[in-house]
Order: sequence, then structure tokens, then C-alpha cells
Amino acid sequence: MKLITALIRPNRLQAVKEALFAAGVRGITISRVSGHGGQAGSTETYRGSPYVVEFHEKVQLQIAVSEPFVQPTLDAIVSAARTGNIGDGKIFVQPLEQVVRIRTGESDEAALTPVES
Repeated sequence: MKLITALIRPNRLQAVKEALFAAGVRGITISRVSGHGGQAGSTETYRGSPYVVEFHEKVQLQIAVSEPFVQPTLDAIVSAARTGNIGDGKIFVQPLEQVVRIRTGESDEAALTPVES
């Protein structure tokens, strides 16, 4: 099991969500975050006055998947989020030791499968 954390551009969220659903990935947690990576700060103008934008708005996706879904999840995110420009984002993959579905008490792989109804 892996926890996949992706930081993407906000305007790519709908395309990424559709790509994930098409790949069979259903459980997603989405957060609005801000930060910067390689692009650092940029200067913009507001009402005629320049100001430095140090942090850029991003969307953070967290997705817990079983091993067979790791590569399809990564492929779906990359294909839908990539614009080819600086600031497209990053994906982090971390091991996930345990998962428990609170409602049923199911654990690990069983807790990651989609629930019908």
C-alpha cells in the first residue's frame, strides 16, 4: 500500500480527477495549499503597483492505493496535470503501513477498495 501525494495546478484539478476516475481510482482527499518549488517568487502588478508573489496556489491530492494501482495512479496524474511549464507540480509516493475503514473495521487492502452503496 502507498500514500500518493500530488501537488498540481488548480486549473488542472478537473482533468486529473477525470483521469483518476478513468483509471479506477476513487478515494481522493483534496486540499488547497500554497507554496513554491523551483519557480520561487515572481513579480506581478496590482493596480499599477508591483509586488512579489512568493507562494503559488496549488491543489494537494492525497490518495491511498494498493500496489496494483500505484503506477496507473501516477500515470493518470502526470498525463492530466502536465502542461510542460514550470510549476506543474510534484508527486510523492510513501509507504503506508496500515489503513482501517472506521465504519466496518476492515483493514489494509480491504479498506482501500471502493464501497458500493
